[in-house]
Amino acid sequence: MSGLVLKLAPRERVLINGAVIENGERRSKITIVNQHAKILRLKDAIHPSDVNTPVKQACYLAQLLLSGEVDSPAVTSRLREQINVLRRVFERTSYVQAVDKAGSSIDDGNIYLGLKALRGLLAIERSLLKQA
Repeated sequence: MSGLVLKLAPRERVLINGAVIENGERRSKITIVNQHAKILRLKDAIHPSDVNTPVKQACYLAQLLLSGEVDSPAVTSRLREQINVLRRVFERTSYVQAVDKAGSSIDDGNIYLGLKALRGLLAIERSLLKQA
């Protein structure tokens, strides 16, 4: 059986297709078989007041789509625009591969994988902003 495997810490919460699920007392694993399920680890959620960089903006838009509480076509369009901005920012670096993976995942309707690729850029962005 294949699919997304979530390894949850005790009491960790995850949003799956609009339902908040909380793990029990022990670590556990859940396999999500459906490819296009909307999944968001609540510990990874970005608060709207923390959206102050281009990568965080893209992550937040993907997060909105995963929560299922927004107009998907409009937010998806904004997310694609933000990914294009990130392509220009990272175009001559090896990090553009992560941006391209995020873009292709979003285009395929797999928002979770797109968000995962974008989250990998958060530390890089933080480091670049410290240097500036």
